Amino acid sequence: MIRLPAVAGQFYPGTEQGLRDELQRLLPPVAEKRRAIGVISPHAGYVYSGSAAGALLAQVVIPRTVVIIGPNHRGAGAIAALSPENGWQTPLGVVPIEKRLSDLIRQHQPAIQEDSAAHRLEHSLEVQVPFLQYLRPDVSIVPLCLAFGDYAGCELVGTALAAAITEFGEEVLIIASSDMTHYESAESARQKDSLALERALALDPQGLVEVCRIKRITMCGVIPSALMLVAARQMGATQAELLVYTNSGQVTGDDQQVVAYASVLVW
Repeated sequence: MIRLPAVAGQFYPGTEQGLRDELQRLLPPVAEKRRAIGVISPHAGYVYSGSAAGALLAQVVIPRTVVIIGPNHRGAGAIAALSPENGWQTPLGVVPIEKRLSDLIRQHQPAIQEDSAAHRLEHSLEVQVPFLQYLRPDVSIVPLCLAFGDYAGCELVGTALAAAITEFGEEVLIIASSDMTHYESAESARQKDSLALERALALDPQGLVEVCRIKRITMCGVIPSALMLVAARQMGATQAELLVYTNSGQVTGDDQQVVAYASVLVW
């Protein structure tokens, strides 16, 4: 069973050559790549956030296995859902699901379910996959889609993820897929997002969730990002760096209604 792409031809080019050409443009040459435990990578259409995602992922050593955690924008399916499919298709081909790690995650946290409905139309995980394929053709993935909103859930699932990766015994990169503030002015977005990013860079997942709630920061992937930080800290992460911060106004010319994007590296 293969998951077919939901947003090919919309968020990114729908043909193999068109997608390869776009990824070549978005991924800058990097002299020395860096190892990371986790990253926060944006997930809008490539025309808007592809350069921010590309600048981040081009710098990172992509291991054979990548866990991609994204928010459930549509609310379909289980509140914490792994993909039951054997692979995900993009115009570049099929990426296999790493079933052993997926099974280990469920063993460590049985509340996580396999549910194709949560993934079928969700774009936040899918748009990360072509970057990974291009950079590491033999990559395998574990897509995890989240619909809960509390920090307690981040602790439970993040702890389970860290334990599963440790038991898995191979290098794994965790990608938290998130955009930042939505549909505010560029200046308002910058001010709000600086508060959220301050917590992320301090490796403070609970503080990140709380500041987004208190300040009404519309960071759609705050829960995936907090969960990644929980797992990364348990796996030994001690530092984080903001590589890119930008917004859609840089493309559209409209600074009054932007969506903002950040690329963060955690190691």
